Amino acid sequence: MAALAAALLAGLLGGALAPVGAHAAGHTEPADFNGDGYRDAVLRVPAATVGGRESAGAVIVLYGSASGLSAKNRVLLTQDSPGVPGGAETGDSFGASTASADLDRDGYADLVVGAPYEDLPEGADKGMVTILWGSRSGLVSGRTLPTPPGDFERFGRDVAAAGKESSSRSLVIVGGWNDTKTYRGSFTRTGDFPTALAGSVSWFSSVATGDIDRNGLADTVAVSGRMGGHTGGLVFTNPVDAESHPRPQSQGDALVAAIGDVNGDGYGDVVAGDPDEPEQRGVDGELGGRVLIWYGGPNGIPKDAEPTVISQDSPGVPGSGEKGDDFGASVVVADLDRDGVGDIVVGSPHEKLGAVPSAGMVTVIPGRRTGTPGAGAYSYTQDTEGVPGGSEAGDRFGTTLSAGDVNRDGRPELIVTANGENNYAGAAWILPGGATRPGTNGSTMLTTSQFGLPASGWQLLGGDELPLL
Repeated sequence: MAALAAALLAGLLGGALAPVGAHAAGHTEPADFNGDGYRDAVLRVPAATVGGRESAGAVIVLYGSASGLSAKNRVLLTQDSPGVPGGAETGDSFGASTASADLDRDGYADLVVGAPYEDLPEGADKGMVTILWGSRSGLVSGRTLPTPPGDFERFGRDVAAAGKESSSRSLVIVGGWNDTKTYRGSFTRTGDFPTALAGSVSWFSSVATGDIDRNGLADTVAVSGRMGGHTGGLVFTNPVDAESHPRPQSQGDALVAAIGDVNGDGYGDVVAGDPDEPEQRGVDGELGGRVLIWYGGPNGIPKDAEPTVISQDSPGVPGSGEKGDDFGASVVVADLDRDGVGDIVVGSPHEKLGAVPSAGMVTVIPGRRTGTPGAGAYSYTQDTEGVPGGSEAGDRFGTTLSAGDVNRDGRPELIVTANGENNYAGAAWILPGGATRPGTNGSTMLTTSQFGLPASGWQLLGGDELPLL
Protein backbone atom coordinates (compact mmCIF):
# COMPACT_ATOMS: atom_id res chain seq x y z
CA MET A 1 0.00 0.00 0.00
CA ALA A 2 2.88 2.38 0.66
CA ALA A 3 3.72 2.14 -3.03
CA LEU A 4 0.23 3.37 -3.88
CA ALA A 5 0.80 6.90 -2.61
CA ALA A 6 4.02 7.11 -4.60
CA ALA A 7 2.26 5.93 -7.75
CA LEU A 8 -0.61 8.36 -7.32
CA LEU A 9 1.71 11.26 -6.60
CA ALA A 10 3.77 10.45 -9.67
CA GLY A 11 0.57 10.54 -11.71
CA LEU A 12 -0.42 13.94 -10.36
CA LEU A 13 3.03 15.30 -11.05
CA GLY A 14 3.09 13.85 -14.56
CA GLY A 15 5.60 11.10 -13.76
CA ALA A 16 6.08 7.93 -15.74
CA LEU A 17 4.18 5.72 -13.30
CA ALA A 18 0.74 6.92 -14.44
CA PRO A 19 -0.95 6.96 -17.85
CA VAL A 20 -0.84 10.25 -19.70
CA GLY A 21 -3.71 12.59 -18.81
CA ALA A 22 -5.56 11.22 -15.76
CA HIS A 23 -9.07 12.56 -15.34
CA ALA A 24 -11.66 13.30 -12.69
CA ALA A 25 -14.38 11.04 -11.40
CA GLY A 26 -18.08 11.72 -11.60
CA HIS A 27 -19.87 14.26 -9.44
CA THR A 28 -22.07 13.79 -6.36
CA GLU A 29 -25.27 15.82 -6.39
CA PRO A 30 -26.12 17.53 -3.10
CA ALA A 31 -28.86 15.60 -1.28
CA ASP A 32 -30.75 15.82 2.02
CA PHE A 33 -29.18 13.19 4.29
CA ASN A 34 -30.79 14.35 7.56
CA GLY A 35 -34.29 15.23 6.33
CA ASP A 36 -34.25 18.89 7.41
CA GLY A 37 -35.34 20.10 3.98
CA TYR A 38 -31.90 21.37 2.96
CA ARG A 39 -29.59 19.55 0.56
CA ASP A 40 -26.16 18.60 1.88
CA ALA A 41 -22.92 18.66 -0.11
CA VAL A 42 -20.24 15.96 -0.22
CA LEU A 43 -16.48 16.48 -0.49
CA ARG A 44 -14.11 13.58 -1.08
CA VAL A 45 -10.75 13.35 0.66
CA PRO A 46 -9.44 9.95 -0.51
CA ALA A 47 -5.84 10.59 0.55
CA ALA A 48 -6.70 11.77 4.08
CA THR A 49 -4.58 10.39 6.89
CA VAL A 50 -6.74 8.74 9.54
CA GLY A 51 -5.20 7.83 12.88
CA GLY A 52 -1.72 7.94 11.36
CA ARG A 53 -2.72 5.70 8.43
CA GLU A 54 -1.87 7.47 5.18
CA SER A 55 -4.45 7.56 2.37
CA ALA A 56 -7.01 5.74 4.48
CA GLY A 57 -9.49 8.27 3.14
CA ALA A 58 -12.43 10.32 4.34
CA VAL A 59 -15.67 11.94 3.21
CA ILE A 60 -16.84 15.36 4.41
CA VAL A 61 -20.56 16.14 4.50
CA LEU A 62 -21.44 19.85 4.59
CA TYR A 63 -24.97 20.23 5.90
CA GLY A 64 -27.14 22.70 4.02
CA SER A 65 -29.02 25.50 5.76
CA ALA A 66 -30.78 28.79 5.10
CA SER A 67 -27.37 30.46 5.20
CA GLY A 68 -25.77 27.94 2.86
CA LEU A 69 -22.73 25.75 3.52
CA SER A 70 -19.95 26.27 6.02
CA ALA A 71 -17.04 24.28 7.37
CA LYS A 72 -18.53 24.54 10.86
CA ASN A 73 -21.71 22.66 9.99
CA ARG A 74 -20.13 19.44 8.81
CA VAL A 75 -19.19 15.88 9.69
CA LEU A 76 -16.04 14.05 8.64
CA LEU A 77 -16.64 10.34 8.03
CA THR A 78 -13.99 7.64 7.88
CA GLN A 79 -14.02 3.88 8.24
CA ASP A 80 -13.25 4.49 11.92
CA SER A 81 -16.45 6.54 12.38
CA PRO A 82 -19.26 4.96 14.44
CA GLY A 83 -21.63 2.98 12.24
CA VAL A 84 -19.31 2.89 9.21
CA PRO A 85 -18.37 -0.70 8.27
CA GLY A 86 -14.74 -1.79 8.26
CA GLY A 87 -11.79 0.09 9.67
CA ALA A 88 -9.43 2.75 8.35
CA GLU A 89 -6.30 1.20 6.87
CA THR A 90 -3.35 2.62 5.00
CA GLY A 91 -4.09 3.06 1.31
CA ASP A 92 -7.82 2.16 1.31
CA SER A 93 -8.78 5.48 -0.37
CA PHE A 94 -12.21 5.53 1.26
CA GLY A 95 -14.05 8.34 -0.51
CA ALA A 96 -12.33 7.96 -3.88
CA SER A 97 -15.86 7.89 -5.31
CA THR A 98 -19.26 8.92 -3.92
CA ALA A 99 -22.88 9.09 -5.07
CA SER A 100 -26.15 10.11 -3.44
CA ALA A 101 -29.73 8.79 -3.73
CA ASP A 102 -32.61 7.71 -1.48
CA LEU A 103 -32.09 4.02 -2.18
CA ASP A 104 -34.49 2.59 0.43
CA ARG A 105 -37.10 5.32 -0.21
CA ASP A 106 -37.51 6.31 3.44
CA GLY A 107 -37.34 10.04 2.76
CA TYR A 108 -33.65 10.38 3.64
CA ALA A 109 -30.93 10.44 0.99
CA ASP A 110 -28.23 7.79 1.33
CA LEU A 111 -24.54 8.08 0.49
CA VAL A 112 -22.63 5.49 -1.55
CA VAL A 113 -18.87 5.50 -0.93
CA GLY A 114 -16.17 3.61 -2.80
CA ALA A 115 -12.90 2.44 -1.21
CA PRO A 116 -11.26 0.90 -4.28
CA TYR A 117 -7.98 -0.09 -2.61
CA GLU A 118 -9.56 -1.95 0.30
CA ASP A 119 -7.87 -5.30 0.99
CA LEU A 120 -10.26 -8.26 1.19
CA PRO A 121 -9.81 -11.99 1.86
CA GLU A 122 -9.83 -12.37 -1.94
CA GLY A 123 -6.67 -10.29 -2.21
CA ALA A 124 -5.09 -6.84 -2.03
CA ASP A 125 -6.75 -3.79 -3.60
CA LYS A 126 -9.97 -5.64 -4.35
CA GLY A 127 -12.10 -2.71 -3.26
CA MET A 128 -15.30 -2.18 -1.32
CA VAL A 129 -18.48 -0.10 -1.68
CA THR A 130 -20.42 1.09 1.37
CA ILE A 131 -23.95 2.49 1.60
CA LEU A 132 -24.35 4.95 4.48
CA TRP A 133 -28.01 5.32 5.39
CA GLY A 134 -29.55 8.75 5.84
CA SER A 135 -31.56 9.47 8.98
CA ARG A 136 -32.77 12.33 11.18
CA SER A 137 -29.32 12.15 12.80
CA GLY A 138 -27.51 12.12 9.46
CA LEU A 139 -25.29 9.33 8.17
CA VAL A 140 -24.71 7.17 11.24
CA SER A 141 -24.98 3.57 9.98
CA GLY A 142 -24.14 1.60 6.87
CA ARG A 143 -23.75 -1.67 5.01
CA THR A 144 -21.37 -2.85 2.31
CA LEU A 145 -22.51 -3.98 -1.11
CA PRO A 146 -21.81 -7.63 -1.91
CA THR A 147 -18.55 -7.89 -3.81
CA PRO A 148 -18.77 -9.50 -7.22
CA PRO A 149 -17.60 -13.09 -7.69
CA GLY A 150 -14.58 -13.97 -9.77
CA ASP A 151 -11.63 -11.83 -10.72
CA PHE A 152 -12.14 -8.19 -9.84
CA GLU A 153 -9.92 -5.30 -8.77
CA ARG A 154 -10.45 -1.81 -7.39
CA PHE A 155 -14.18 -2.29 -7.04
CA GLY A 156 -15.65 1.14 -6.31
CA ARG A 157 -13.24 3.18 -8.40
CA ASP A 158 -16.37 5.06 -9.45
CA VAL A 159 -20.01 4.83 -8.33
CA ALA A 160 -23.39 6.27 -9.36
CA ALA A 161 -26.83 5.82 -7.81
CA ALA A 162 -30.52 6.53 -8.42
CA GLY A 163 -33.52 6.34 -6.11
CA LYS A 164 -36.83 5.86 -7.90
CA GLU A 165 -40.50 5.56 -6.88
CA SER A 166 -39.86 2.41 -4.86
CA SER A 167 -36.74 0.74 -3.54
CA SER A 168 -37.24 -2.03 -6.08
CA ARG A 169 -36.46 0.53 -8.79
CA SER A 170 -33.41 2.02 -7.09
CA LEU A 171 -30.01 1.38 -8.61
CA VAL A 172 -26.30 1.46 -7.85
CA ILE A 173 -23.71 1.06 -10.60
CA VAL A 174 -20.08 0.43 -9.66
CA GLY A 175 -17.02 0.82 -11.85
CA GLY A 176 -13.89 -1.18 -11.14
CA TRP A 177 -10.51 -1.60 -12.74
CA ASN A 178 -11.56 -4.61 -14.80
CA ASP A 179 -15.34 -4.79 -14.38
CA THR A 180 -18.55 -2.79 -14.06
CA LYS A 181 -21.51 -4.06 -12.06
CA THR A 182 -25.10 -2.82 -11.73
CA TYR A 183 -27.29 -3.54 -8.70
CA ARG A 184 -31.04 -2.92 -9.12
CA GLY A 185 -33.17 -2.78 -5.90
CA SER A 186 -34.47 -3.52 -3.48
CA PHE A 187 -32.14 -1.83 -0.99
CA THR A 188 -32.95 -2.31 2.69
CA ARG A 189 -31.07 -1.85 5.93
CA THR A 190 -31.45 -5.42 7.13
CA GLY A 191 -32.55 -7.67 4.25
CA ASP A 192 -30.57 -9.19 1.42
CA PHE A 193 -29.03 -6.81 -1.05
CA PRO A 194 -29.57 -7.36 -4.79
CA THR A 195 -26.90 -9.27 -6.62
CA ALA A 196 -25.05 -7.72 -9.53
CA LEU A 197 -26.73 -8.16 -12.92
CA ALA A 198 -25.02 -10.20 -15.60
CA GLY A 199 -23.04 -8.39 -18.28
CA SER A 200 -20.39 -5.76 -17.74
CA VAL A 201 -17.91 -3.36 -19.28
CA SER A 202 -14.37 -4.64 -18.92
CA TRP A 203 -11.25 -2.61 -18.21
CA PHE A 204 -11.61 0.53 -16.12
CA SER A 205 -14.84 2.50 -16.39
CA SER A 206 -16.41 5.63 -14.98
CA VAL A 207 -20.17 5.47 -14.51
CA ALA A 208 -23.31 7.64 -14.49
CA THR A 209 -27.06 7.18 -14.20
CA GLY A 210 -30.23 9.05 -15.19
CA ASP A 211 -33.44 8.61 -17.23
CA ILE A 212 -32.64 8.74 -20.94
CA ASP A 213 -35.95 7.43 -22.34
CA ARG A 214 -38.32 8.82 -19.65
CA ASN A 215 -39.77 5.42 -18.77
CA GLY A 216 -39.36 5.90 -15.02
CA LEU A 217 -36.41 3.51 -14.76
CA ALA A 218 -32.83 4.58 -14.22
CA ASP A 219 -30.59 4.18 -17.26
CA THR A 220 -26.85 3.73 -16.90
CA VAL A 221 -23.74 4.83 -18.72
CA ALA A 222 -20.32 3.24 -18.37
CA VAL A 223 -17.16 4.58 -20.00
CA SER A 224 -14.28 2.18 -20.47
CA GLY A 225 -10.63 3.00 -20.07
CA ARG A 226 -8.49 3.73 -23.10
CA MET A 227 -8.66 0.58 -25.20
CA GLY A 228 -8.79 -0.68 -28.77
CA GLY A 229 -6.62 2.10 -30.15
CA HIS A 230 -8.89 4.87 -28.87
CA THR A 231 -7.41 7.95 -27.22
CA GLY A 232 -10.36 7.89 -24.83
CA GLY A 233 -12.65 5.14 -23.66
CA LEU A 234 -15.70 3.57 -25.26
CA VAL A 235 -19.13 4.87 -24.17
CA PHE A 236 -21.80 2.29 -23.31
CA THR A 237 -25.46 3.09 -22.55
CA ASN A 238 -27.33 0.53 -20.41
CA PRO A 239 -24.47 -1.96 -20.77
CA VAL A 240 -25.90 -4.68 -18.51
CA ASP A 241 -29.58 -4.41 -19.40
CA ALA A 242 -29.62 -5.10 -23.11
CA GLU A 243 -27.12 -7.90 -23.61
CA SER A 244 -24.34 -9.80 -21.92
CA HIS A 245 -21.80 -8.42 -24.42
CA PRO A 246 -22.81 -4.78 -24.78
CA ARG A 247 -22.01 -2.65 -27.80
CA PRO A 248 -20.65 0.88 -27.33
CA GLN A 249 -21.69 4.01 -29.16
CA SER A 250 -20.07 3.62 -32.56
CA GLN A 251 -19.05 7.27 -32.79
CA GLY A 252 -17.10 9.20 -30.16
CA ASP A 253 -14.99 8.31 -27.16
CA ALA A 254 -14.64 9.79 -23.68
CA LEU A 255 -13.42 9.20 -20.13
CA VAL A 256 -16.22 10.60 -17.92
CA ALA A 257 -19.95 11.15 -18.38
CA ALA A 258 -23.06 12.70 -16.84
CA ILE A 259 -26.76 12.50 -17.71
CA GLY A 260 -29.06 15.53 -17.83
CA ASP A 261 -31.62 17.21 -20.08
CA VAL A 262 -29.66 19.86 -22.00
CA ASN A 263 -32.29 20.59 -24.69
CA GLY A 264 -35.40 20.76 -22.49
CA ASP A 265 -37.36 17.95 -24.17
CA GLY A 266 -37.78 15.97 -20.95
CA TYR A 267 -35.36 13.20 -21.91
CA GLY A 268 -31.98 12.76 -20.25
CA ASP A 269 -29.00 13.34 -22.53
CA VAL A 270 -25.56 11.77 -22.16
CA VAL A 271 -22.87 14.44 -21.80
CA ALA A 272 -19.40 12.93 -21.96
CA GLY A 273 -16.00 14.50 -21.39
CA ASP A 274 -13.17 13.53 -23.76
CA PRO A 275 -10.14 15.44 -22.46
CA ASP A 276 -7.49 13.35 -24.25
CA GLU A 277 -5.46 14.84 -27.07
CA PRO A 278 -6.51 13.40 -30.43
CA GLU A 279 -4.45 11.36 -32.82
CA GLN A 280 -6.53 12.88 -35.62
CA ARG A 281 -8.27 16.11 -34.68
CA GLY A 282 -12.01 16.02 -35.31
CA VAL A 283 -12.02 12.23 -35.45
CA ASP A 284 -11.03 11.02 -32.00
CA GLY A 285 -10.85 14.33 -30.16
CA GLU A 286 -10.16 18.05 -30.28
CA LEU A 287 -7.07 20.02 -29.31
CA GLY A 288 -7.25 20.58 -25.56
CA GLY A 289 -10.27 18.30 -25.13
CA ARG A 290 -13.96 18.23 -25.94
CA VAL A 291 -17.45 17.43 -24.72
CA LEU A 292 -19.84 15.14 -26.61
CA ILE A 293 -23.65 15.09 -26.33
CA TRP A 294 -25.86 12.15 -27.26
CA TYR A 295 -29.50 13.26 -27.06
CA GLY A 296 -31.96 10.93 -25.36
CA GLY A 297 -35.42 10.09 -26.66
CA PRO A 298 -38.34 7.66 -26.25
CA ASN A 299 -36.24 4.83 -27.66
CA GLY A 300 -33.07 5.74 -25.82
CA ILE A 301 -29.93 6.52 -27.82
CA PRO A 302 -29.21 4.59 -31.04
CA LYS A 303 -25.81 2.92 -31.01
CA ASP A 304 -24.87 4.66 -34.26
CA ALA A 305 -26.02 8.13 -33.16
CA GLU A 306 -23.60 10.92 -34.05
CA PRO A 307 -22.82 13.08 -31.02
CA THR A 308 -22.82 16.86 -30.92
CA VAL A 309 -19.28 18.07 -30.20
CA ILE A 310 -18.25 21.16 -28.21
CA SER A 311 -14.70 22.34 -27.58
CA GLN A 312 -13.03 25.57 -26.55
CA ASP A 313 -12.83 26.38 -30.24
CA SER A 314 -16.62 26.15 -30.62
CA PRO A 315 -18.50 29.45 -31.23
CA GLY A 316 -19.31 31.24 -27.98
CA VAL A 317 -17.12 29.07 -25.73
CA PRO A 318 -14.47 31.06 -23.78
CA GLY A 319 -10.79 30.43 -24.38
CA SER A 320 -9.24 28.32 -27.10
CA GLY A 321 -8.17 24.72 -27.39
CA GLU A 322 -4.56 24.27 -26.31
CA LYS A 323 -2.65 21.06 -25.85
CA GLY A 324 -3.05 19.65 -22.36
CA ASP A 325 -6.00 21.81 -21.20
CA ASP A 326 -8.04 18.71 -20.32
CA PHE A 327 -11.32 20.39 -21.24
CA GLY A 328 -13.89 17.74 -20.32
CA ALA A 329 -11.93 16.15 -17.49
CA SER A 330 -15.02 16.68 -15.32
CA VAL A 331 -18.62 17.33 -16.36
CA VAL A 332 -21.92 17.95 -14.61
CA VAL A 333 -25.36 19.02 -15.81
CA ALA A 334 -27.52 21.43 -13.76
CA ASP A 335 -30.10 24.12 -14.54
CA LEU A 336 -28.07 27.02 -13.19
CA ASP A 337 -30.15 29.77 -14.84
CA ARG A 338 -33.49 28.11 -14.02
CA ASP A 339 -34.85 28.24 -17.57
CA GLY A 340 -35.94 24.60 -17.58
CA VAL A 341 -32.94 23.45 -19.63
CA GLY A 342 -29.85 21.85 -18.11
CA ASP A 343 -26.54 23.68 -18.41
CA ILE A 344 -23.26 21.87 -19.03
CA VAL A 345 -20.48 22.60 -16.54
CA VAL A 346 -17.02 21.54 -17.75
CA GLY A 347 -13.78 21.34 -15.82
CA SER A 348 -10.40 22.01 -17.47
CA PRO A 349 -8.08 21.36 -14.50
CA HIS A 350 -4.91 21.66 -16.58
CA GLU A 351 -5.88 24.92 -18.26
CA LYS A 352 -2.88 27.24 -18.45
CA LEU A 353 -3.71 30.79 -17.40
CA GLY A 354 -1.13 33.19 -18.79
CA ALA A 355 2.19 31.74 -17.69
CA VAL A 356 0.64 29.60 -14.93
CA PRO A 357 0.41 25.92 -15.96
CA SER A 358 -2.39 23.64 -14.74
CA ALA A 359 -4.08 26.46 -12.85
CA GLY A 360 -7.48 25.21 -14.02
CA MET A 361 -10.74 26.68 -15.26
CA VAL A 362 -14.46 25.85 -15.14
CA THR A 363 -16.72 26.66 -18.09
CA VAL A 364 -20.53 26.82 -18.05
CA ILE A 365 -22.25 26.17 -21.40
CA PRO A 366 -25.97 27.01 -21.21
CA GLY A 367 -28.28 24.35 -22.62
CA ARG A 368 -30.32 25.15 -25.71
CA ARG A 369 -33.68 23.88 -26.93
CA THR A 370 -32.45 24.04 -30.53
CA GLY A 371 -29.03 24.16 -32.09
CA THR A 372 -25.59 23.43 -30.68
CA PRO A 373 -24.88 24.86 -27.21
CA GLY A 374 -22.13 27.43 -26.90
CA ALA A 375 -23.70 30.86 -27.06
CA GLY A 376 -23.63 32.68 -23.73
CA ALA A 377 -20.98 30.42 -22.22
CA TYR A 378 -18.88 31.83 -19.38
CA SER A 379 -16.04 30.68 -17.15
CA TYR A 380 -14.58 30.86 -13.65
CA THR A 381 -11.00 30.67 -12.42
CA GLN A 382 -9.33 31.60 -9.16
CA ASP A 383 -8.53 34.91 -10.86
CA THR A 384 -12.21 35.71 -11.47
CA GLU A 385 -13.24 38.73 -9.42
CA GLY A 386 -14.81 37.63 -6.15
CA VAL A 387 -13.43 34.06 -6.23
CA PRO A 388 -11.16 33.57 -3.20
CA GLY A 389 -7.55 32.54 -3.66
CA GLY A 390 -5.42 32.97 -6.72
CA SER A 391 -4.33 30.82 -9.65
CA GLU A 392 -1.09 28.95 -9.01
CA ALA A 393 0.78 26.29 -10.94
CA GLY A 394 -0.71 22.85 -10.38
CA ASP A 395 -3.84 23.96 -8.48
CA ARG A 396 -6.14 22.07 -10.89
CA PHE A 397 -9.23 24.21 -10.32
CA GLY A 398 -12.08 22.12 -11.76
CA THR A 399 -10.88 18.71 -10.60
CA THR A 400 -14.45 17.75 -9.68
CA LEU A 401 -17.77 19.58 -9.90
CA SER A 402 -21.17 19.51 -8.26
CA ALA A 403 -24.26 21.70 -8.31
CA GLY A 404 -27.49 21.94 -6.31
CA ASP A 405 -29.63 24.25 -4.19
CA VAL A 406 -28.32 23.95 -0.61
CA ASN A 407 -30.11 26.92 1.00
CA ARG A 408 -33.58 26.35 -0.50
CA ASP A 409 -33.77 29.67 -2.35
CA GLY A 410 -34.36 27.96 -5.70
CA ARG A 411 -30.95 28.98 -7.05
CA PRO A 412 -28.40 26.16 -7.45
CA GLU A 413 -24.95 26.61 -5.96
CA LEU A 414 -21.89 25.53 -7.92
CA ILE A 415 -19.21 23.56 -6.05
CA VAL A 416 -15.72 23.39 -7.56
CA THR A 417 -12.69 21.56 -6.22
CA ALA A 418 -8.97 21.80 -6.92
CA ASN A 419 -7.01 18.82 -5.64
CA GLY A 420 -3.61 20.41 -6.28
CA GLU A 421 -4.20 23.44 -4.04
CA ASN A 422 -1.74 23.82 -1.15
CA ASN A 423 0.68 21.16 -2.36
CA TYR A 424 -2.07 18.58 -3.03
CA ALA A 425 -3.97 19.12 0.18
CA GLY A 426 -6.80 20.35 -2.05
CA ALA A 427 -9.60 22.87 -1.61
CA ALA A 428 -13.24 23.51 -2.53
CA TRP A 429 -15.18 26.62 -3.56
CA ILE A 430 -18.89 27.28 -3.05
CA LEU A 431 -20.25 29.77 -5.60
CA PRO A 432 -23.72 30.98 -4.49
CA GLY A 433 -26.66 30.57 -6.84
CA GLY A 434 -27.81 33.69 -8.66
CA ALA A 435 -30.69 34.94 -10.78
CA THR A 436 -29.08 33.84 -14.05
CA ARG A 437 -25.84 32.14 -13.00
CA PRO A 438 -23.79 31.32 -9.89
CA GLY A 439 -22.23 34.48 -8.51
CA THR A 440 -18.86 35.17 -6.97
CA ASN A 441 -19.85 37.72 -4.35
CA GLY A 442 -20.13 35.79 -1.12
CA SER A 443 -18.32 32.76 -2.54
CA THR A 444 -16.40 30.63 -0.07
CA MET A 445 -13.11 28.76 -0.23
CA LEU A 446 -12.77 25.73 2.04
CA THR A 447 -9.37 24.26 2.82
CA THR A 448 -8.27 21.13 4.65
CA SER A 449 -7.22 23.03 7.79
CA GLN A 450 -10.86 24.07 8.30
CA PHE A 451 -11.76 20.38 8.61
CA GLY A 452 -9.01 19.47 11.07
CA LEU A 453 -6.74 18.02 8.36
CA PRO A 454 -3.18 19.09 7.50
CA ALA A 455 -3.07 22.48 5.78
CA SER A 456 -0.59 21.34 3.16
CA GLY A 457 0.47 18.10 1.56
CA TRP A 458 -1.09 14.88 0.35
CA GLN A 459 -4.83 14.89 1.25
CA LEU A 460 -6.55 15.47 -2.14
CA LEU A 461 -9.62 17.33 -0.92
CA GLY A 462 -11.93 17.21 -3.92
CA GLY A 463 -10.95 13.75 -5.07
CA ASP A 464 -8.20 12.11 -7.01
CA GLU A 465 -8.20 11.69 -10.78
CA LEU A 466 -9.39 8.91 -13.08
CA PRO A 467 -8.12 6.66 -14.43
CA LEU A 468 -5.07 5.96 -12.29
CA LEU A 469 -2.80 2.97 -11.78
